[in-house]
Amino acid sequence: MTRRQWLFSALAQAQSKQLNFIFILADDLGGMDLPVYGADLHETPELDAFAKTAMRFTQAYAAAPICSPTRASIMTGKAPARLGITIWHEGALRKVTNQPLIPPPSEEKLDHKEITLAERFKQAGYKTAHIGKWHLGTTSHGPETQGFDVSVGGTHWGAPQTYFYPYKGTQRFNGEYRFVPGLGQGKDGDYLTDQFTDAAIREIDAFGGSPFFLNLWFHNPHTPIEAKPAYAAYFEKKIRPEHKHKNAQYAGMLKSLSENTGRLLAHLEKRGLAKNTVVVFFSDNGGFTEKYDGRAVTNNFPLRSGKGSLYEGGVRVPFLLRWPGVTPANSTCDTPVWSCDFFPTFMEMAGLGGTSPDGVSIVPLLKNPKAQLPARDLHFHYPHYYATTSPVSMIRSGDWKLLEYFDDGHVELFQLREDPSESRDLASEQPARANELKAKLHAWRNSVGARLPVRNPAVAKR
Repeated sequence: MTRRQWLFSALAQAQSKQLNFIFILADDLGGMDLPVYGADLHETPELDAFAKTAMRFTQAYAAAPICSPTRASIMTGKAPARLGITIWHEGALRKVTNQPLIPPPSEEKLDHKEITLAERFKQAGYKTAHIGKWHLGTTSHGPETQGFDVSVGGTHWGAPQTYFYPYKGTQRFNGEYRFVPGLGQGKDGDYLTDQFTDAAIREIDAFGGSPFFLNLWFHNPHTPIEAKPAYAAYFEKKIRPEHKHKNAQYAGMLKSLSENTGRLLAHLEKRGLAKNTVVVFFSDNGGFTEKYDGRAVTNNFPLRSGKGSLYEGGVRVPFLLRWPGVTPANSTCDTPVWSCDFFPTFMEMAGLGGTSPDGVSIVPLLKNPKAQLPARDLHFHYPHYYATTSPVSMIRSGDWKLLEYFDDGHVELFQLREDPSESRDLASEQPARANELKAKLHAWRNSVGARLPVRNPAVAKR
């Protein structure tokens, strides 16, 4: 045994006393974008292999149809409406004056009064690191101010200028200069997703004998839609007319996402850490179905719509979790769960204690995917405009789902078990059920202090 191997073995033994946690978060990865969820063009062999060792959730939800609110819900266990964070950072700074409704103000940062996962873990003696996209506030509210010992790439921006070194410039975002801090020197051709994984591996090696909590929050596959040229060329040749997914650049980005997840998992094995490290793979919202460079980015079929919408395509996301020795390998769980559940779940897994007002621990499901969680409804609130929606709230209660649109007050009712594509609105056929769910949705909005849009008198006069 070499000295390096001995050191790794000694550190692994020291760390085996407590669980480590790695949270891998993709950006804009759709609920149907991975082959294990039914994707056709895409190839993600490392994620496919991970799914065989983990539990796969088929009805997992991001707490919002866009990024920052979901990220805040992960870190705090609180619903975006309760936090007052209902749109992404840059969107919170923009005033909407040309629409029939004026969206309510949204916080552009995660308030320091909120207790984060990183703060709880750090208080318990864990080493903490955040690698990649943050999008929860400027430097004064960056990862280091929210419980992380180290941050690489964590800024208030929602997307990089480019995925290729040096990752900076002014060509996009209305001439705004963007960059990715903390990566050090690089060379032409370096790819951002690879570099974030390199940084995560370095931090794992630097944790020493301490248990750790690591966020590896990739930008992939958020715009700009840029794959390594060889990967894009490969998928361009593979596209067939019958494919639902037809964007070679996007497919190439998912290949890199999968490869880098595999690299991280392989490093855990090498270090002897895999047996006591919980690994989560999740996405911050549904797939982006609009066009980029003239081509649709992804297709969430059979789910309806995409990012920004409260239809299933906007909030249903992939979710894989491996808890060594606990989660049954290659298992599937059909119980609805959402991003607010991570906080209480991690706290119970780590033996730290702690609850959240909007999430529940899903530890029973991790032990047995057929277990029953306490009865609850899931509530969503997006009082803003997006290409796929006007301001809207939503409730899921059992297999029933109701959306209420603020522009004209109309509601839509769907039975998700029978109609996962939300193709048949049952509101007029079942008015009593629709009214019941609408009343529950209103009661929830009142209870969390949800901010509501108001009529725009300038537009109303036209």
